[in-house]
Amino acid sequence: MSENHEYSVSFPEKNRQNLRADCETCFGLCCVALYFSASEGFPNNKEAGQACLNLQSGFRCNIYRNLRELGLKGCTAFDCFGAGQKVSQVSFGGHDWRKVPESANQMFKVFLIMRQLHELLWYLTETLTLQPARPIQGALSSMLAKTELLTHLSPDPLEELDVSAHRAEVNTLLLKTSELVRTEARRGLKVHSQRRKTFGRGACLIAADLRKVDLRGANLRGACLITANLSGTDLSGTDLIGADFRDADLRGADFTKSIFLTQAQLNVAKGDTGTKIPLSLDRPEHWEHPYL
Repeated sequence: MSENHEYSVSFPEKNRQNLRADCETCFGLCCVALYFSASEGFPNNKEAGQACLNLQSGFRCNIYRNLRELGLKGCTAFDCFGAGQKVSQVSFGGHDWRKVPESANQMFKVFLIMRQLHELLWYLTETLTLQPARPIQGALSSMLAKTELLTHLSPDPLEELDVSAHRAEVNTLLLKTSELVRTEARRGLKVHSQRRKTFGRGACLIAADLRKVDLRGANLRGACLITANLSGTDLSGTDLIGADFRDADLRGADFTKSIFLTQAQLNVAKGDTGTKIPLSLDRPEHWEHPYL
C-alpha cells in the first residue's frame, strides 16, 4: 500500500514477507496435501495425500512455467500464504515426507491447518495498518499475536487445534474492522441512487456489469464476481474478503485502498497495466500478456 494511503498507516511489509509462498523451502505440500479435480483447473483428478503427477523428486513442478498456457487455473490461483515453508522448515524441522514417510499424513493435515492460520495472519496484519480500525487496535494486536503463537505449535497440538473456532474469533474482529473502514470510505460521498447499491454477503454478481456502480465502501465479502466487469471502478474501502474474481475484468480498476485483497484473487482475474493494486501484492504476469 502506498504511503499516502488515506485509510492506513505505514505497511508492515516485513511481517508480510513471512506470509508469501517460498516454494524453494517447501516440500511441495500444495501439490500433495490438496484434493485435485481436473474440472477445476488442476492437472488431473487426485485424492488428498497423493502427489501430483507433475511433482518432481526435488519438490518442484515440471510444468510450472506453462501452467496458464495449459489452462491449469487451479494451480495458478492457489496461494498458501507462506504456510508451506512454515510447515516444512519449522513444524517438521526440515524433514521431508519422502525421507520420513511416517510423518507424511500428519504433515499434510498440519499444512491444511497452517494455511488457514496464515491466511488469518494476512488479514490481521492488514487490519493494523487501517486508520479507522484504531479503536479496536488493541484487540487486533492481541489476536494477531495469539494466531502467530498457534502457528508455532508442534505438529500434535496443531493437528488437534479447533481452527474453525479460532477463525470465528478472528472473523468477529475482521467484521468490525470492515464496518469501520467502509463507514469511513462512505463518509462525505454524494449518494446517487442509480449508482449506489447495497450488496449482502455472498452476493451473486456473475457476469454483472458494475462499471457504473459506485463500489466505494461496498461490502463484496464472499461475492461471486465470476466474469463480472469491474473495469475502471474505484474500490476504495471495499471489503473483498473471499470474493471470487475468476475471469473478472479488472482493467483500470483501483484496488489501492480496498481491504482484504489477496494474491490468489488477482491471479484468477483479468487486469492490465492500468489496474492499480496494493504494494503488498504482485501484478500477475498474464496481465502484461493478456493472451496467456
